[in-house]
Amino acid sequence: MNVFDIIGPIMIGPSSSHTAGAVRLGRVANKMLNGAKPVDVTIDLSGSFARTYKGHGTDRALLAGILGYHSYSEEIRNMLDIAKKDGVHYKFVPKDIPNAHPNTARINITDDKGKKYEVQGASIGGGNIRVDCINGKKVDFTGEYNTILIFHKDRPGAIAEVTNLMREKYSNVNIGNFRLSRPVKGGEALMTIEIDGLPPEGMVQDMRNIKNVTNVILIRVV
Repeated sequence: MNVFDIIGPIMIGPSSSHTAGAVRLGRVANKMLNGAKPVDVTIDLSGSFARTYKGHGTDRALLAGILGYHSYSEEIRNMLDIAKKDGVHYKFVPKDIPNAHPNTARINITDDKGKKYEVQGASIGGGNIRVDCINGKKVDFTGEYNTILIFHKDRPGAIAEVTNLMREKYSNVNIGNFRLSRPVKGGEALMTIEIDGLPPEGMVQDMRNIKNVTNVILIRVV
């Protein structure tokens, strides 16, 4: 435990869970965009998020993270107007998400290239978050480590090719956690790899070039 676990994060807003954590969830969605501009955003809010999001500024905080701001950014106060000026159409939908943490948001984004992304996660206290789903696939990461999402076809040898690449060419990279989400055998799957430090230059692109890998996204520490 460090001092920030005790006194909480540096932030604009009344609540570390409803404001700072919400910004961090939005920032995960921002990383998914990989530099593209969000044009349409729908955010489902569950539990206490659904009941108190206006009063606690959760709506502004989520939009701030999606647009790349931090929990301490003063712009959060005016984020609804800033998003409109940036041409971002947004709406918030109170919804009961079954078996979800009380502070859960499901963020659906369409970018300016027509690509769609979905991030579902929870603000679990003290500004900390847990990401539960990416594009409908179950994950489990916190944003406290650099996280590599590897979307791939569920084929024999797909995981081995990724791990062999890291062992042979990027052996200095230390893996903290590795998880696989495979909703259907033989369908689309998702590897989640949390690493210590940033990946070396070229590693993410090398992963993209692996057979059966369809996309690789780096979620930097949020």
